[in-house]
Amino acid sequence: MSSKEDFYIKLKDSLDATTKFPSEYLYKFIVPSKGNHFMEVEDLFKDKLIKISSKESKTGKYVSVSIKIMLNSSDEVISYYRKAEKIEGIISL
Repeated sequence: MSSKEDFYIKLKDSLDATTKFPSEYLYKFIVPSKGNHFMEVEDLFKDKLIKISSKESKTGKYVSVSIKIMLNSSDEVISYYRKAEKIEGIISL
């Protein structure tokens, strides 16, 4: 199994053990500021009501993005991480 799959298995176990769903979840990402990476992250959550904030790095090369969203299950949390990993240059925190 890949380390990415191991990560998702551990995350699911941890979420199921510590979180009662539905629950608000906080995603944190870092994306390059060049291009439309911020908009791609925003688009992942376009069908949901979210609270989003962003902050540019001191050098201006990156943008940190925080998203609060109400989700129904650990599987739903992981599904957004899987979608996000397709965005070029994204770092999930």
